[in-house]
Amino acid sequence: MVMFEKQTDSENTLMRSISADRGFNGDIMRIGVITPGGDAPGMNACIRAVVRKGIDSGIEIYGINRGYTGLLENDIIPLNKRSVSGIIHHGGTMLKSSRCIEIRTDGGIKSASGILNNHRIEYLVVIGGDGSFVAANKISKRSGAGIIGIPATIDNDIYGTDETIGFDTALDTAVESIDKIRDTATSFERVFLIEVMGREHGFLAIEIGLASGAEFVLIPEVKHDVRKISSELKKYNKSGKTSAIIVFAEGAGDVRETAEKLESYTGFPARVSSLGYIQRGGTPSGRSRILGTLFGTYAIDLIKRKKKNRVVVVSKCRTGDIPIETVISKEKKINLLSYRTIHQTAGIF
Repeated sequence: MVMFEKQTDSENTLMRSISADRGFNGDIMRIGVITPGGDAPGMNACIRAVVRKGIDSGIEIYGINRGYTGLLENDIIPLNKRSVSGIIHHGGTMLKSSRCIEIRTDGGIKSASGILNNHRIEYLVVIGGDGSFVAANKISKRSGAGIIGIPATIDNDIYGTDETIGFDTALDTAVESIDKIRDTATSFERVFLIEVMGREHGFLAIEIGLASGAEFVLIPEVKHDVRKISSELKKYNKSGKTSAIIVFAEGAGDVRETAEKLESYTGFPARVSSLGYIQRGGTPSGRSRILGTLFGTYAIDLIKRKKKNRVVVVSKCRTGDIPIETVISKEKKINLLSYRTIHQTAGIF
């Protein structure tokens, strides 16, 4: 459990002595940091960077516990450098999260905006995904507070950024699991359908398929033909290959129904293994920690420059930012070349 320590007298003195960033009524600028929605490994590294870079910049930092639910319940705490000590290697989020239905309503937006204004919070750093950004954008319009969005989701489905915080860790976790499942698939000569996260998009499934050497990857964006897959499996079997791995994004259909059909059409035993929430947890990879740190420090740079309603992104190995309106109004497209590469290397199609 992370303990929040009281700010020392020296830290308070430093904060009050800096006058570069003045906010409401001449006070030092205040910002809030929140992690609504699904958790992703690397969020803690991002929170740590926001807090430490922010304090060094003369900004007061407030953590909002339990996502938008905590905001609506006024669960807001001051953070200092010691608050984020020893968290960089932990998965999840020290601020915790929740699924908040009320924030989707006009009443929820109004209440959240009022609470931010009561705390004189001028900026809200939102570490999350599309849904979190949509709500944050509405809060900004109502309250006047600036929003800095930081993409953090294992699905990697945020428009405008090549990668999101947590994606790399989730990929490693899934691949490690599939490597172990393949041992059983080979030993028992079975077809295994590995269900991974991705209700709407197949970004994670495609990368998992590439990294694990899967024979097939089924994703929401591309319609699949179970009979055609069955035909290919039969060809594999005739050539001496007696097992197969199929990566199945949860939004691609009913995985158990697909397994039953494959077994019926081929006569081969087909089993389902759903990785579930294991993909979200665990120690963040080095890449996820680095990305979280880079995004968090860049967010503070944007705030110091008085930039509002931006989302931090990484594109072609460079960190930048784009308008939040652009992010929430456009849809990221899957890489069809990567998708086809999986099937081409498996000798399919």
